[in-house]
Amino acid sequence: MLALDYGSARCGCAVSDPTGSLATPIEPVLRPESRRGFARLRTLVSELSVERVLVGLPLSLSGGESAQTVRTRAFAERLRRELPVPVELYDERFTTRLAERAGGRASEDSRAAAHLLEGWLATCSRSISPNAATSPSEAGDA
Repeated sequence: MLALDYGSARCGCAVSDPTGSLATPIEPVLRPESRRGFARLRTLVSELSVERVLVGLPLSLSGGESAQTVRTRAFAERLRRELPVPVELYDERFTTRLAERAGGRASEDSRAAAHLLEGWLATCSRSISPNAATSPSEAGDA
């Protein structure tokens, strides 16, 4: 799985391990909407054998939308049209703040993508347990 923390200048990226239990930040993609940036995203999907792309949806604390939310939805729609794998939106509230606090060698954008992916993976593991109440998409897809 590939998680993206979309921004017009830079798109943070993180990838899960094959077991779906770890999220690792990788090099961000610069200017992801440019021809070169989008080509890099397509290459990542191919090289990493990605089965799904998760795009962080920047909602306000109250769940409202902003101009960035609208841009992110448009970017995710372009990914859906042009990538050979499913693309899912997932609530990214708090991921940037967590990335700021965590520090580390990876870019803050890619650390935010890793936090996003960790949240999604945790939701998935709860949704397949017998006591789970919601699916991952019910929990975060807007």
